[in-house]
Amino acid sequence: MEKHPTGSLTRALAAVCTACPVCRNARKNQKGLLHSFVKTIEGRFCPFCMAYEKVYGKKAHER
Repeated sequence: MEKHPTGSLTRALAAVCTACPVCRNARKNQKGLLHSFVKTIEGRFCPFCMAYEKVYGKKAHER
């Protein structure tokens, strides 16, 4: 993915995703119910997960 300049609001939203217990568990374990949830549902609807993808260049469930 290409790096795009991100604003301070996008970086703040991505910071919430890094502290989110659901996303942290999905990144840590890479399997199970929470990983499937973040991979299929939350990544499409959660503004924090979308900001995480913009800032870090990877999905919220990836390490």
